[in-house]
Amino acid sequence: VQLQESGPGLVKPSQTLSLTCTVSGGSITTKYYYWTWIRQPPGKGLEWMGTIAYSGVTYYSPSLKSRTSISRDTSNNQFTLQLSSVTPEDTAVYYCVRVDPSSGSSPSWGQGTQVTVSS
Repeated sequence: VQLQESGPGLVKPSQTLSLTCTVSGGSITTKYYYWTWIRQPPGKGLEWMGTIAYSGVTYYSPSLKSRTSISRDTSNNQFTLQLSSVTPEDTAVYYCVRVDPSSGSSPSWGQGTQVTVSS
């Protein structure tokens, strides 16, 4: 499977960040895959943001839940992250990841995309 993030690299404060992950080599509806957004701010560790399951059920980090929405487009095999009311603290490299807990296999990562929040 291959995952590719896309979206603007620069977002202004208070706007909504929107990123799309395009998946090839596997369907986002296949049991029991979980499609996840993770970010890494500069100089900090990885932060789980949220997940959309093969079934379409979503899970969000409690600290970001009020600002985060994850959706999917099954016809194009994509899933999307929206993060509202961004601040410079949301500057990070954003990754989309496929997790398959049923098999125990290693997660599959996209290459990541840098998003900077600045006026």
